[in-house]
Amino acid sequence: MNLNALAESPFHLQISFHMLIEHFEEVAATQTGPRAEYARSVLKEIEPYPELRDGITKKEQIINNTEVISHLLEILFPEALTHNEIKAVSIPYQDILFNQTKRFQSILSSAGDAFNIAFRDYNEHQFYIMACCIILDSEYGTHLNLSKPLYYDIPTADGILKHYRILYNADFLDLSPTDKAVKITPEDIELLRDNFDNIELWKEKFPVGSWNLRGFGLISLFDATVESAVSSLKGTLIGHSEMNKETHDDIESVFRSIYKIPDLKVGFLSFDADEQTFSLPPFKDKMRSFLLPEDVEAELCSDTLCNNSLNSVVNEEVYYAISDIDKYIAENPTSVMGPRFKEQGIKSLILSPVVKNGQLLGIMELVSGVKGELNSINANQLEVVMPFITDTIDRKMTDMQNRIQAVIQDEYTSIHPSVYWKFKKEVKKYLHLKGQRQRYNLKEITFNNVYPLYGQVDIKGSSETRNRSLQTDLENQLEGAISLLEKLGESSGIESIEMVVQRLRAYEIELKTALKADTEQQIQQYLDNRVHPILKQALVLEINNCPAIERYFEDADKMGDYHLQRRKYETTVAIINERMAVMLDKWQEVAQAAYPHYYERFKTDGVEHNLYIGQQIAPTQEFDMDHVRNLRLWQIQALCEMELEHHFNRDILPYPLEVTSLILAFSAPLSIRFRMDEKRFDVDGTYNARFEIVKKRIDKACIKGTTERITAIGKLTIVYTNHDEELEYLAYIHYLQMKGLLEQDIEMLEVEDLQGISGLKAIRVKILYDSSLPSGQSYTYKELLEELDPEELQYQNANEPNAPLA
Repeated sequence: MNLNALAESPFHLQISFHMLIEHFEEVAATQTGPRAEYARSVLKEIEPYPELRDGITKKEQIINNTEVISHLLEILFPEALTHNEIKAVSIPYQDILFNQTKRFQSILSSAGDAFNIAFRDYNEHQFYIMACCIILDSEYGTHLNLSKPLYYDIPTADGILKHYRILYNADFLDLSPTDKAVKITPEDIELLRDNFDNIELWKEKFPVGSWNLRGFGLISLFDATVESAVSSLKGTLIGHSEMNKETHDDIESVFRSIYKIPDLKVGFLSFDADEQTFSLPPFKDKMRSFLLPEDVEAELCSDTLCNNSLNSVVNEEVYYAISDIDKYIAENPTSVMGPRFKEQGIKSLILSPVVKNGQLLGIMELVSGVKGELNSINANQLEVVMPFITDTIDRKMTDMQNRIQAVIQDEYTSIHPSVYWKFKKEVKKYLHLKGQRQRYNLKEITFNNVYPLYGQVDIKGSSETRNRSLQTDLENQLEGAISLLEKLGESSGIESIEMVVQRLRAYEIELKTALKADTEQQIQQYLDNRVHPILKQALVLEINNCPAIERYFEDADKMGDYHLQRRKYETTVAIINERMAVMLDKWQEVAQAAYPHYYERFKTDGVEHNLYIGQQIAPTQEFDMDHVRNLRLWQIQALCEMELEHHFNRDILPYPLEVTSLILAFSAPLSIRFRMDEKRFDVDGTYNARFEIVKKRIDKACIKGTTERITAIGKLTIVYTNHDEELEYLAYIHYLQMKGLLEQDIEMLEVEDLQGISGLKAIRVKILYDSSLPSGQSYTYKELLEELDPEELQYQNANEPNAPLA
């Protein structure tokens, strides 16, 4: 029994049975029969003990009168229920317990002499204010409900912590003010309502010992171990940002409470779906695993689990239990996991899949050193807690993925999914070794022997169109400004207007000639620095043409009419780029499904794309040159479809812009390296860099001996270097002519010599605008082989790699 009340309280406590005694007195006076006789006998027995009515204030008074008090309370504590109910007499919110039932006594006895019963998660501050709220609610009619569930956490003899929910019956308690009580006004209540943390204010309004709390309370406990453990687990998992040793110990304690197994231990194993491996969890201060040795970084699932457990946990995503490890080893002599468990003294276990949104995140391991303690029956108890475990593991895994992504974004940049696996592998190694003695620097990511493809859909004449739209807008703005200034010059009296108008007319003349690079900037600066101050001064002076000046400033805003042509141009470019990019991305889904490859695109005045395909980008899949040829055929079809998309929608564009298409053929494999400084992939090596040089120069190249560009509206241009490439692409063109995508006429061109590059050639063929593939569909290289004659495929026998650029 613990009679230690809290240090301070607004209550002056008196344990009194006056209300129960008064009940017996009424029964004895008004009733007849056994009940009246029983009441009279109780009253006679307690007559020598007036303190039972007047109030008990000392521990000794309870101890000395234990038997009498027990007889008095017998009506509330039936003997037949004493081994079933967990019940006692107490004072609300105080650690005072007596007259416990036999079951309550047994629970406290098992906890040991050193155990002191106490409320969970309450401090003196909360108790004091809770007592004040009881007074306010009872005496002043407020509704300041501060109550929350109360629990006792009591260990069993074998160390399992059990949780008991406390229910109070306060029918035998009454409140009355003492001479220390302070009268509480409505203003005081408002003040207290907004100052929970100001304990001094509460003690001012409710001084220590200012209210009598007289009587006794009844508490009843019920075993809420599972519910409380689940709640505790949820709080533990949510409250800890890191999965550290303290969190792990808390989780183990919760599972021990649920399963009532003192030696139960918990482990976790991460699952990598990409590599089909198990690994230790990547949490800080790792949770341990009983399945995977600590010196093993990762292991194939098939090497860790036996066939039955692998099928259950990974494939079917259900529990797998072993109640007797010795029996399991005898029945599965080739399994490696049986001996691993036995070496650690494990006799029974449960493996539980952690699954979120249909994705296996890992395996929760519950193990015990006692045979049969864990089995297929109590494995089902995990259903109560697994949702919280799953959410937490998912959160931790997501956090780890975000950390990986953050490092990739910081050190590399946004990475295409086809090569993300390699960046992820490198960053996981970096994070694993980070903070350890050896310093690990992130390595550059390279892929060797990959085949490049480059293409673009370029907006024709975009620079000239932009300049025209800019000229038109500036001419309109200058005209508007000149008109306003001339009217102001007649009536405002503002000096220097005439000189400003002359300068604006000079700018008008300049705009009608070739637009220089800095013309727009000069005009805008002059308008801002000289013209607009004059117009704003006129607004302040309230000259009669203020509405016209206000309209001018509205039109001069970026969304006004003086930016109309530029907005139309920019909107047109944005629409074209977006349509082309969306269409290319959609077609990429088809190409990626055929064989994974690196893909990047750029929006400028049009859409460019780079493709790299090779064994190192998809090391788990078999690679041959047919995959390259299939991608080249796909590229031609994709650009044709993008041209068709623009052709059929150009009439609804704000500006009538056209596009041209270009492909650069390059047959030799090369290496690409991720440039850490530029955050992007680039070709690696001086020789391979020539491919990049050609890419940057061919879009403005002309046909040799002419001023005509190699690209033309409505035509696809393919630039190449040697005869083998010519034959290969002519076969693709011939096949697509058969399919009605390209016209029959083919132009064979020579490209003018570029700086450092000579000998380039080009094939140009017109795109048929009256035919189109169904959305997303494409012809494959395999289909081409089935339909073309062998003579048309003679390029396949050419030696590889092909001749380099001259």
